[in-house]
Amino acid sequence: MENLFQGIFKGRRILITGDTGFKGSWLSTWLHEIGANVFGYALPPKTSKDNFVVTNLANKITHQDGDIVQYEQFLSFVGSVKPEIIFHLAAQPLVLRSYQDPRETYQTNLMGTVNFLEAVRNISSVKVALNITSDKCYENQNWVWGYRENDPMGGKDPYSSSKGCSELITSSYIHSFFQNENSASIASVRAGNVIGGGDWAQDRIVPDFFRAYLDKEPLVIRNPDYTRPWQHILEPLSGYLQLASALWQDGKKYSGGWNFGPLDSNHYSVRELIEQSISSFGHGNYTVPDSTKKPYEAHLLKLDISKAMKELGWRPVLDFSKTVSFTVNGYQADFENADIYNQRVLQIKEYVEIASKQNIKWTK
Repeated sequence: MENLFQGIFKGRRILITGDTGFKGSWLSTWLHEIGANVFGYALPPKTSKDNFVVTNLANKITHQDGDIVQYEQFLSFVGSVKPEIIFHLAAQPLVLRSYQDPRETYQTNLMGTVNFLEAVRNISSVKVALNITSDKCYENQNWVWGYRENDPMGGKDPYSSSKGCSELITSSYIHSFFQNENSASIASVRAGNVIGGGDWAQDRIVPDFFRAYLDKEPLVIRNPDYTRPWQHILEPLSGYLQLASALWQDGKKYSGGWNFGPLDSNHYSVRELIEQSISSFGHGNYTVPDSTKKPYEAHLLKLDISKAMKELGWRPVLDFSKTVSFTVNGYQADFENADIYNQRVLQIKEYVEIASKQNIKWTK
């Protein structure tokens, strides 16, 4: 933990858009712990349970409330911070919400991407920038094999199509404005279904499971046999950090799109995820309602991660059982009112130790 990634990030000015969100707050914690000077820009946390709140991150990093859609305000903040590296995570991240408010979804996920890239283009301090999108950016054919980085973008629901559009925007900007060696190096990253302590978003299966437990009710599973690339939050974050390190050192060689997901053996159904969670947690139950009309969601989704494994030397660390136990332990810390920030840091350290025992060669 003491050396991992420090050579690249220690002392650097790093901006995270969406730092109040689930992924952004975990990434802020990891970077803060390895000595980065972390700045955040995002809408205020939605609830008092949010990971950003319970870890007291506002007193550990420099955070500014703001809407990524408001370009002039965002550009002014970036100009004042003068970051060297930006991770863009500010987004509307929920499939079902995109059906309820498609305009907000497209406005945030498309124009938010444009505003992020325009800021990178206009602030000379920025050398590396990553746009964090989603595995759902791909045009889903319900293939049994994983999607590769050069497969077509698409999406039937508003959220998925907005993420496909975000990828197309990023690709256009790379080719139009970031080819020169003196320009910033840009990449986009697509991760699977990320789980872990501190996620209380609506209409996500793991937060729904723990909400049902607190309400003393069974979890209602709408699509028990749908398969997803489940991964603990630290898995993709390690990939983002490894990619940013590579971009910092070798620039344009690593521009473009990258997948960070589990191994093929770690794809499980919603039902299997919940049953494993019940086994690990020791509590909870679920029910499957009679089939009713539901908003469209893809039945099967896999990512091909061979590019990241071959070209970055990255690979997943946790098996399915460990992925779930890490997640359950994170929520238990929330329930026990423990020192939640320290619990998150301990999980990062444990994750790094597991990786070291597997001889993972990450950037030092």
